[in-house]
Amino acid sequence: MACASTAFASSHREAPNVARFPTVDSTDFYVFNSYESGREDYVTIIANYIPLQDSYGGPNYFAMDPAAVYALHIDSDGDAVEDITFEFRFDNELPNGGIKLPVGPDGVEVSVPLKHVGAISAGNNGSLNFSETYSIEMVSGPQSSGSRTAVTGAGGESEFVKPYAYVGEKTFGSTADYEAYAQQYEYDVSIPNCSAMGRVFVGQRKDSFTVNLGETFDLVNYVPVEGDSAPGAGDGGGFPGGITQSTANDDLNDKNVNTIALEVPKSCLTGNGNGVIGAWTTASLPQARILNPNATLAKPEVNGGALVQVSRLGSPLVNELVIGIDDKDRFSSAHPSDDGQFATYVTNPTLPIILDLLFKDAVNATLGTDFETIAPTNYPRNDLVAAFLTGFAGVNQQQTVTPSEMLRLNTNIPATAADLQSPFGVAGDDLAGFPNGRRPGDDVVDIALRVVMGALCHDIPVNGEPTNLGLCSPEDANVGTAPFTDGAPLDASFVNDSFPFLAAPLSGSPQ
Repeated sequence: MACASTAFASSHREAPNVARFPTVDSTDFYVFNSYESGREDYVTIIANYIPLQDSYGGPNYFAMDPAAVYALHIDSDGDAVEDITFEFRFDNELPNGGIKLPVGPDGVEVSVPLKHVGAISAGNNGSLNFSETYSIEMVSGPQSSGSRTAVTGAGGESEFVKPYAYVGEKTFGSTADYEAYAQQYEYDVSIPNCSAMGRVFVGQRKDSFTVNLGETFDLVNYVPVEGDSAPGAGDGGGFPGGITQSTANDDLNDKNVNTIALEVPKSCLTGNGNGVIGAWTTASLPQARILNPNATLAKPEVNGGALVQVSRLGSPLVNELVIGIDDKDRFSSAHPSDDGQFATYVTNPTLPIILDLLFKDAVNATLGTDFETIAPTNYPRNDLVAAFLTGFAGVNQQQTVTPSEMLRLNTNIPATAADLQSPFGVAGDDLAGFPNGRRPGDDVVDIALRVVMGALCHDIPVNGEPTNLGLCSPEDANVGTAPFTDGAPLDASFVNDSFPFLAAPLSGSPQ
């Protein structure tokens, strides 16, 4: 039961080793054709880091690691090797040596203990005692050996500002005031080999993921099947005793994250492929870290040696739902081209077996059935291979098919407007959604639960027509049509419909 609980946590602390390094822990990753009006020719890439941020988490709040390299990778042809990488490196300092206040009758100048000492607003950072900046490089070719070129701002600047966290309404005035402050740091950027400008924003946002985390870790303390006839119907007409949709089930509803958001013209990412790109994010640290016994803000440690990848995220829930606990850290450090070593976890997944052990008897008793198993019986699980490793032909399969774990986005499939999106993506008759990339409003927990329990063995709507994908048959999945859910709803209305899409962070001190 404890093993099953980790499957629902997206990538919030998903592997034992990276849980020790929250500043480089990727929580969620999104790649989608932009659905902002007038930006239809762009792809938006979003990587969230530093999980489970309490908005009141002062006084140091949530700076990125200045020793780390955060990367967004794009494979344009399907060989499981990155063709383009955007690397983000961060720095922080005390502006002008830090704020000092005169203390005592002699006016002794003393450094203040806080990162800000007064109100902050758009155009007024005088009270800010901490600055965080970053630079971006684009690597053409493999990250370790490709050619590097700086990504610069519209004015030629090579250094960008990450806005300070939303510490509270006394400091910033209101959420609207904070957004006006943060929006100063949305930049138009010149991307090498790209004729049109892109956009970038790095800063704190409300966690865009929803998940019933607490009850899940309490030995899955709910029945994970929809209890209403339809989500939100409130009629109790679904599975007897099943969980129903409520934001009260979302244990991340009061959490923030740090967001890296980059918008790039589609034509600059597709290369010579078929228009389908693969994407993933990583964070790497120097191999050696020696702590300074007389640490200072400027030099708490000395870092050296080659960069070592410690965090990796492409498709959601793979490391939690599929990879065995003894291989989670290996997966975090692996390159997609080496994913063959994890194939057995996909072809012979354990989560459906665990769910069978937990719920088969209850399902049979409730429904009056006599299922020998509620786990799918098609081995190898080619439906999961398509979902996690190869993509689906005609939807998000690349020109070259190399089994590897990443998000795959068909840039030729037009975006769906926010008010028309299905939170169930492709399975909800919306080809612009997950697993064709991933949008912030795609309910990937519910989708993933249904897929591992055999939804793709049954007909799914494709352009409005019930279609069997030919990967397996209904007889292979006794409960493949069951609406599995964690009860934490999510759809496009939970986020914004323009860049950087994720909602404003929660205030650390609401008035």
